[in-house]
Amino acid sequence: MKNKLFILIAVIAIAGVLLCVLFCGDKDHEKPTDGKATGVEEPEGRTEVAISADESGFLEMSAVYMMADAPEVSEVSSEPSTVHSRSVDKVMKSVVGLETSGKTVLGGRRGLAKGKAFGETRGDMEIVTSEPKSSIKIRDRHEHGDTDESNNRKSGLLTAGEWNDLDHWSFWDGIINDNEFSGKTDYWKFFPKKLVAVKVVDANNVGVANASVILINGKNVEFTTRTDNAGHAYCWIGLTDGDANDTQVKNLTLIVGSSVVKAQPAITSKGDKQLNMNVVALKNPRRARAKADVAFIVDATGSMKDEINFLKSDLSYIIDHASSESKVPLRTATVFYRDVGDVFLTRHHDFSENMSEIQKYVSEQEANDGGDYPEAVHSALETALQKLSWDESARARVAFLILDAPAHHEDGVIKSLQKSIKLFAKNGIKVIPVAASGIDKDTEFMLRFFDLATGGTYVFLTDDSGIGNSHIKATVGDHKVEKLADLMVRLIKKYVE
Repeated sequence: MKNKLFILIAVIAIAGVLLCVLFCGDKDHEKPTDGKATGVEEPEGRTEVAISADESGFLEMSAVYMMADAPEVSEVSSEPSTVHSRSVDKVMKSVVGLETSGKTVLGGRRGLAKGKAFGETRGDMEIVTSEPKSSIKIRDRHEHGDTDESNNRKSGLLTAGEWNDLDHWSFWDGIINDNEFSGKTDYWKFFPKKLVAVKVVDANNVGVANASVILINGKNVEFTTRTDNAGHAYCWIGLTDGDANDTQVKNLTLIVGSSVVKAQPAITSKGDKQLNMNVVALKNPRRARAKADVAFIVDATGSMKDEINFLKSDLSYIIDHASSESKVPLRTATVFYRDVGDVFLTRHHDFSENMSEIQKYVSEQEANDGGDYPEAVHSALETALQKLSWDESARARVAFLILDAPAHHEDGVIKSLQKSIKLFAKNGIKVIPVAASGIDKDTEFMLRFFDLATGGTYVFLTDDSGIGNSHIKATVGDHKVEKLADLMVRLIKKYVE
């Protein structure tokens, strides 16, 4: 009896082994279709990028050369509207760049990988949030449920919200002057509290894209930027020095293209419910070309695995849909960055119309290194300005900054951030931050300073997808929760159409 029992057990064990061999696959490793190992081989050493300066110490961009507009200003209107004229010949001759200044500690650590695996998602797509007045269904403009087996694409996994502080000036004015958050401006040395908002239109009241706008304060250049596709431009007063309280309207002059606006501009500042828009009409504006550049600047440290996987699966979808729906040809570029001491500091792929080429480059990237909390955000911005060949004739230029950690809080780093953000604004490049899990309030406000200064908007991932670690509640008002891919498509269309 014992022998029979032993034989029976042995037969069952052998059968189990055979079944496992036949039916159990390798669930931990996918075999690449081309037979090569996935990922990119890490180069020895690292790439370091430094910002160059001219003899006057003004930051200049090596890869961007903006054209000079020369339209004729026919009229300007604002509320209040006061006729004002003066000679600014001496000032015009001295317009050479933008001054920056600032001082700058941050601690803590973050994990190298997020807790939940990419691909986990909640089946119930009804949003339930404890945030006041924001219980809203996920917005899904495209029911793109297809799966691309070649790159494991599963659309619609990450969810996010968007908040535009320029569209909600009263809300922004309230929180930036609140005791809880007022210190964020001193912390980062960005002071987006007072500005001259401009809309440049043609004779038919249609917004003029890519027009140069300069704000002169006395004998100095206060701010330089370019209009977006809707004709809007935002000229900040005291953005990096906080010296805006003593600014007198009578000392301000707007220059649109190469023409002086002979009217006193209206200022938007503390206490205003919305932006006071200065409308400037041009008789014969120079038309921007119907094309746009979209760059993705991405933290590639270990905790960014979910976000990099998202780009691997959805980047082609985002660009293809944004381009086809807006009917504007798009070029795409990428910058990946880590930190000093990591395998690399920054690496990039320049702008290309070949989306498959960009997608292949992104698919080769991996999330690794990091370990401490801050990362080399300033180096990434420098690389995007100096190494990417932005098209100066395009009607729009957009940079998505995707990260989950702040820049280092050091004097030199903050000065670099100030210079870079002013250059983004000067060249009409909207910065759209995408805040991932792991950011704190200091990082949130750093990112919002970036988008305000460049006329962008703030995007933040939410917990509604169930992917990754918990995401901080953004200090914003009513907002919709959307699938991140569709949100990006919507924003690109908004800023390039």
